[in-house]
Amino acid sequence: MKLYRNTYVKINLEHIKTNVSKIIKKFNKYEYYFGVVKADCYGHQNFPVVEEIINSGCNYLVVALLEEGLEIRKRFKDIPILCLGIIPTDHLHIAEQNNITITINSKDYAKEVIPLKLGKLKVHIKINSGMNRLGVSSKEELQDTICLLNQSNMFVEGIYTHIYNAENKEDTLNQFKKYKMMLSDIEKEKIPIFHIAASETLTSYEKIDFINGCRLGIIMYGFTKDKSLDLQSTFSLYSKIIQINHLKAGDKLGYNGIYIARSDEKIGVVCIGYADGIIRKNTGREVYIKGKPYRIIGNICMDMLFIKIDDTVNIDDEVAILKDNEHIIQIANYLDTIPYEIICSISKRVPRICENK
Repeated sequence: MKLYRNTYVKINLEHIKTNVSKIIKKFNKYEYYFGVVKADCYGHQNFPVVEEIINSGCNYLVVALLEEGLEIRKRFKDIPILCLGIIPTDHLHIAEQNNITITINSKDYAKEVIPLKLGKLKVHIKINSGMNRLGVSSKEELQDTICLLNQSNMFVEGIYTHIYNAENKEDTLNQFKKYKMMLSDIEKEKIPIFHIAASETLTSYEKIDFINGCRLGIIMYGFTKDKSLDLQSTFSLYSKIIQINHLKAGDKLGYNGIYIARSDEKIGVVCIGYADGIIRKNTGREVYIKGKPYRIIGNICMDMLFIKIDDTVNIDDEVAILKDNEHIIQIANYLDTIPYEIICSISKRVPRICENK
């Protein structure tokens, strides 16, 4: 890939492959391993990353949007794909034609789907076990929804829920309890897949006996508190120094002149900015050059930012904007957010370069 400004994301495919293999080897009591590849594989890149995820053992893919599912289906013809988001009913025939499994989130939505006579459509019913975002919320509604779908000859392939706070044991066990309660009167042998665990839930809680599917999300990219897995970083972001400026005491820097030099200072201009996903709140946190940390100063521009440097830094030196997972976690803490948001925010105008080492 030709780089015209030397700003890019490096994707380590070998680490993705190794991570997924390690996870499946340790948590080997499941039949279905759902690789969550929504949002361009959490900001990575679709096709090369998806291929590694499949080759490493995931036998079902998960997206959030029909558009995402259709893009992946162009390249991967046979693997099942589940869409977690709610697809408007006038587009469901497209999901059926492309063998994309849909989510049923309520009895009312099921009633809208049934008249469309989409007999080949596979569905997973989502249970609202406490997050109160999407899903069927009572045992009665679940039973009615299954009955309606069975009458329409649609295939109820799975039932799942979403854990909203895996770090809180009480909340999570209450969700498990509600999920199992709602399924207590269901003929489970007629439904092939039950899935509940995703990433941190998978590593932190015992498997429920009848659950045969788990969803692998950000854990595939090395983010987990389970250090025994020894997962590796897969995502790093680099740019370069394009100009070096020498400021004197009192000189102002950048938009609004919020940074004022206190003494003679050396400033590096880096060709990346908030249009690339490095929002202005990143001012004050560190980047790395040749392994050494340097601080972002001044207002971050749309296409450039400033760092305070020393005499060891030169024009064209590579700058690690996101060095590794540890650095990404530090930045997430600095910005009062989560690693997901950091990597998903890097815009598509930043090229992704895949490597196998």
